[in-house]
Amino acid sequence: MIPKPAQFLLRFDDLCPTHFRSRWDRFLPLIHGFGIRPILAIVPDNKDADLECSAPDTQFWARMRAMEAAGATIALHGYRHICRNRGRSLVPLHIQTEFAGVPQGLQQMWIAAGLKILRGHYLNPRLWVAPRHGFDGNTLLALRREGIEFLSDGFARVAFTRGGLTWIPQQLWAPVEKPKGLWTICIHPNTASDGQVEQLRVFLSQHAAQFTSLDRVVEELIPGELSPLERINEATAQGRVLVSRLGRELIKNIRHRTAANMT
Repeated sequence: MIPKPAQFLLRFDDLCPTHFRSRWDRFLPLIHGFGIRPILAIVPDNKDADLECSAPDTQFWARMRAMEAAGATIALHGYRHICRNRGRSLVPLHIQTEFAGVPQGLQQMWIAAGLKILRGHYLNPRLWVAPRHGFDGNTLLALRREGIEFLSDGFARVAFTRGGLTWIPQQLWAPVEKPKGLWTICIHPNTASDGQVEQLRVFLSQHAAQFTSLDRVVEELIPGELSPLERINEATAQGRVLVSRLGRELIKNIRHRTAANMT
């Protein structure tokens, strides 16, 4: 059943001790003020230089524990966030990913190591979030073997089952009004502008009652395989996003070449 009115989840990606603390702090008044129970996608052992935005926050893990205690869901966001592999993902939005195309045994080692780190900090990771949407059938197998039942990805309008896991769809990167369905808004705090923070604030002021949590989704919605109509909707939505991303990349490449030719 597609819920009416629309329900929203809020997900924050690329959290780690070296994230951009001051930029992340801009979202805390919104989370607390509107009573949001977000998904916190944490990189357990970051080695990505792009996420080394500041000196390590010695209170990072304590802050994540406090937010989980207040109702947030902890997600395993890959392992080290090093995206150098070129395997084909089940959600093929990027050429290079961390997990897609990696042998199953190695993927399981990474997932087990990441879970151990998060649990070692007294967190309870329940959800998988793949860096750059990069994961394949071997990832699903590894997740099942490590006891993870849920992942956040896909372009359907409702939670569904595939490959032995429950998929909680993630289709938005900014707030958008929707008449029905379950929609996850993914925010990258390290790069979010003040304008994006304000856009989220305005949206929450109007639609806070429609925001849900993983616990409520699991309790209220009974996921199953997608109907033929929803599979068509999923494929169409994914195609639109892929075309949009390819178009932006093409424009960026043209601008770079033009600037190079002018120098």
